[in-house]
Amino acid sequence: MTTRLYLIRHGATQLSSEDRFSGGTDVELSDEGRWQAAQLADRLAHDKICAIYCSQMHRTIETAEIIGAPHRIAPIRRDSLREIHHGHWETLRRSEVEEQFPEEYAEWQMDPFTFAPEGGESGLIVMARALPVIREIVVAHVGETVAVVSHKATIRLILSSLLGFDARGYRDRLEQSPCCLNILDFKDPVRARLMLFNDVSHYVDQPPYSERRLSKWWDSTAAGSK
Repeated sequence: MTTRLYLIRHGATQLSSEDRFSGGTDVELSDEGRWQAAQLADRLAHDKICAIYCSQMHRTIETAEIIGAPHRIAPIRRDSLREIHHGHWETLRRSEVEEQFPEEYAEWQMDPFTFAPEGGESGLIVMARALPVIREIVVAHVGETVAVVSHKATIRLILSSLLGFDARGYRDRLEQSPCCLNILDFKDPVRARLMLFNDVSHYVDQPPYSERRLSKWWDSTAAGSK
């Protein structure tokens, strides 16, 4: 039997639109984020979603509540699905982090999977806490369709592990737009097949182009291609 997992990033927030480090900062959805979630709720309204899970952060809770409303299901909260915490970088722009913590930032750029800024988490820590929850959900819903609303880095790290990608490049090679939909089919709790990735067709006509979002690797690659 196949278990289908809708893996969803929360809608936009004011801090995400300003491109700040805000993983551990508990902010609410912006009006745009609520609209995005409503569009996805309409898209999934007739799907047989049996349960919806989310982290304990306001932006995922509200996104999950909006998506769950047509199905009359309330989100189940799992703290381990929360976003990566950037320690003393929280709420700062990249330029501010580069200026105030140049050595830390250089280390993090080189290896965000095992390195963490002071007071923050590495990608490895996030993966270690989030993956067991995904396994728990898949085991609990064999043959069903279930939704999980989480966060940008957390989702990218989950996908990296499930699909066998080198997680050291998760920031540079996997995009997750606000309120995007990913679909994974599981034959068992370990083996997953990616059926849909970073889809935002419920609120835009075409896939968004990659922009300069905190990744110097992408910035330099994009600049070199012009």
